[in-house]
Amino acid sequence: QVQLQESGPGLVKPSQTLSLTCTVSGVSITTNYYYWSWIRQPPGKGLEWIGYIAYTGATDYNPSLKSRTSISRDTAKNQFTLHLSSVTPEDTAVYYCAREDPPRGSPFDYWGQGTQVTVSS
Repeated sequence: QVQLQESGPGLVKPSQTLSLTCTVSGVSITTNYYYWSWIRQPPGKGLEWIGYIAYTGATDYNPSLKSRTSISRDTAKNQFTLHLSSVTPEDTAVYYCAREDPPRGSPFDYWGQGTQVTVSS
């Protein structure tokens, strides 16, 4: 019964910060040993992993995005949030949150439905 749901603005202006929140139900985001990830898919392109926040609160980011990326969490609300700064139209994509299970080979076993984010003035 694990469910993930993305939320946040669908339109962001260039140079601003994109903030998306993933609300998790059915499992605590502090539960050993899950990682909570953000993934995106620009139009006509493949999936791109953005980063994760682990059950411990530790984070890791895609090197191509790390200078602009921050992932935080609110354990009381069982949510984790992506912050992507200085966005450009190239950041337009469908953004997904998903769960990883490293002890089982880090499959993305649960995904949110995805949310379209457009960067445009």
